Amino acid sequence: MKFLPQLLSLALLTSCLTMTSCSSKKENESDDQKPGIEKTTYGQLPDGQTADLYTLRNAAGMTAQITNYGGIIVGLKTPDKDGKFEDVTLGQDSLSSYVKNNPYFGALIGRYGNRIAKGKFTLDGKTYDLFINNMGNHLHGGKVGFDKVLWTATPVEGDEPALKLAYTAKDGEEGYPGNLSVEVTYTLQKDNALKIDYKATTDKPTVVNLTNHTYFNLTGGAKRDILDHVVTLNADKLIAVDQTLIPTGELKPVAGTPFDFLKPSVVGSRINDSTDTQIKYGGGYDHGWVLNGSGDSLKLAATVYEPTSGRVMEVRTTEPAIQFYTGNFLDGSVTGREGFPYKKRYALCLETEHYPDSPNHPAFPTTELKPGQTYKSTTIYQFSTKK
Repeated sequence: MKFLPQLLSLALLTSCLTMTSCSSKKENESDDQKPGIEKTTYGQLPDGQTADLYTLRNAAGMTAQITNYGGIIVGLKTPDKDGKFEDVTLGQDSLSSYVKNNPYFGALIGRYGNRIAKGKFTLDGKTYDLFINNMGNHLHGGKVGFDKVLWTATPVEGDEPALKLAYTAKDGEEGYPGNLSVEVTYTLQKDNALKIDYKATTDKPTVVNLTNHTYFNLTGGAKRDILDHVVTLNADKLIAVDQTLIPTGELKPVAGTPFDFLKPSVVGSRINDSTDTQIKYGGGYDHGWVLNGSGDSLKLAATVYEPTSGRVMEVRTTEPAIQFYTGNFLDGSVTGREGFPYKKRYALCLETEHYPDSPNHPAFPTTELKPGQTYKSTTIYQFSTKK
């Protein structure tokens, strides 16, 4: 059978052309594949409970890894302009690292995202005292916010895999009134978008402001800082703050200031403007922008472009504001994936939300939720590339 070697070679070649696992396949190259969701054990928490890790994958090869501890987005892999898949978020190597030292990487934030002045607010004539954890103020839900609890997870298979997370915050938890039932659904869409739907109900009047605190670096693998990222914000006004980053009540026009991102602007071009008081207070950008457009329909809030990778991220939301934070407090003391230290301005956050300290500013859009009402909010992070 002198033709047997040739026949075997032809068979191997045919097999290689039809299998994605062939050794000749380019590294990080991804073919269209069946979407789905995979569950694995992530680790044990100090109280003995077990946290899980869910990997969502769409047909284009994009993946989102989410743990039910804190609803944390552990990883988000998207392609660059050459088709190379890399993680565009900052994250840790293990569950224990998230438990010990996590500056809200990827986390769900609640019951109230952002700050409440002096940890106090009054609702229906009663004053509530919250945990103080940031420059004399209450930040991101307190000592044990939604980022530090174990959520009940329900995976949803389909063309667009999803993960439903549920948690009930008890009346009085972190000082807030009412038993608050919360459901957050992450959906990995066909068009390389991660959609986050929030829903909550209460049995007593309370305040709610939910968001996600993912740190993004579109270089992939946090190769460098984000000062060369190009950002556009669909916002004419800034929520001015004092030295402790609490709103003064003034909504300042951004025109003619370092906060004008109505046109695409390089993050680092004005971030150290020492003549601007707001820049001084934030140590850069750590402020809320009032988004243009009224109502609770989805609107384009922000666009981020990273020239080296060609990655583009568009943020759409039903929320009235967006907090743009440039990792000013990262200092290299937090070690990320593969032992990599995360330094100052190695990421940016775009937290869609209501205004900070709204319970203490009657003129701001309300964050009050009453029995019989349903809190609903949606944010979409859409990824694409351009040459």
